[in-house]
Amino acid sequence: MRKPFPLNPKHPERICWGCDKYCATDALGCGNGSGRTMHPAEMLGEDWYLHGDWGLEVDTSTGRAAS
Repeated sequence: MRKPFPLNPKHPERICWGCDKYCATDALGCGNGSGRTMHPAEMLGEDWYLHGDWGLEVDTSTGRAAS
């Protein structure tokens, strides 16, 4: 089972959001040679999930995407 994707984490800059591993920025485990992948909220703002088709079912009571 995958972890539910957080809609607005407290410190998104501390984590790489590129895969389901959610590695710390100083310990990237993907091995793809790239840098940290930013959380969509960092690029698009706190309401990022309202625009576009992200394929997420949002549980507004918990503030997380339903898994």
